[in-house]
Amino acid sequence: MNTSVIYALAAAALFGASTPLAKLLGTEVPPVMLAGLLYLGSGLGLLVVRCIRDRGWTASGLSASEWPWLIGAIVFGGILGPVALMFGLTLTSGATASLMLNLEPVLTALLAWVVFKENADRRIVLGMLAIIAGGVVLSWPSSSVATQELTWLGPLAVAFACFCWAIDNNLTRKVSASDALFIAGAKGLFAGLVNCAIAFTLGARIVSFDVLAPTLLIGFLGYGVSLVLFVLALRGLGAARTGAYFSTAPFLGAAIAILVLGESVSLLFWVAAAFMVFGVWLHLTERHEHVHLHQPLEHAHRHTHDAHHQHEHAEDVPEEVSHSHKHQHPQISHNHPHFPDIHHRHRH
Repeated sequence: MNTSVIYALAAAALFGASTPLAKLLGTEVPPVMLAGLLYLGSGLGLLVVRCIRDRGWTASGLSASEWPWLIGAIVFGGILGPVALMFGLTLTSGATASLMLNLEPVLTALLAWVVFKENADRRIVLGMLAIIAGGVVLSWPSSSVATQELTWLGPLAVAFACFCWAIDNNLTRKVSASDALFIAGAKGLFAGLVNCAIAFTLGARIVSFDVLAPTLLIGFLGYGVSLVLFVLALRGLGAARTGAYFSTAPFLGAAIAILVLGESVSLLFWVAAAFMVFGVWLHLTERHEHVHLHQPLEHAHRHTHDAHHQHEHAEDVPEEVSHSHKHQHPQISHNHPHFPDIHHRHRH
């Protein structure tokens, strides 16, 4: 299995697990404050890990041309998206909001294909639709009584939140070759501060330490580590495929709730599982291969000396050792199976 696929599924598993794990806390934390603390745990935790890794604070490594993409991703994904969702949840039912959140992978893929010209064949499209169908089935309201919506503004706000996160995913793809810890940490920190500020504005109080500590830890794992893995997956798979794999998170979260919390299994769960397994199988068995041209490129990321990295070093570095530095790619034309990763973002 491709390493980037493992990153994407692991990101979905950690994010999906955050909901049932947060439920284990058994506390009455307001939703906006809970979201803020989870994001804050993500941002603070990742920045601490980065300082430990680098033995102190180091520069981001982002080039001047990459900063606008990251700032845009933070604005749309860390500020506008959460605010729009919280506003929408006050004006719509939870069931409707859960169903509408399935718009995010759809909009992510559409933006990737239409705006950013990312390649996708019919197999990938069908796989994505199957995974999304599984998410719709899983989040379908179990009650036979329809919920009356308060206003059309609620669903519209949730849809706008999905659109913001779709933009976030595609903008993050543009900087995914850079330090994943910095990217994920910055996004988590800004989203946490914004959501906590909104919560305090709405009258929330500071939570006790015995609630704060496990909440921050769950945020670090379910939002922080998950986002790092998501960025690594974007690096190797592109936005549309990563978004499709990540949309298995509700199913993985439900599976964890069944195993950890002992919740009952419904027929809808198994129907959703069948859809998602079929969709993931379609993606895993994809084979995209053709003669393609690599334009000259200079960037920095962790790599080994493979077919795309044949350059000299000032000091001897074994080909099998993974290392990171700024390097140049000459123009080359060849033929091999590939994904729309950071080296294969060409037109078709």
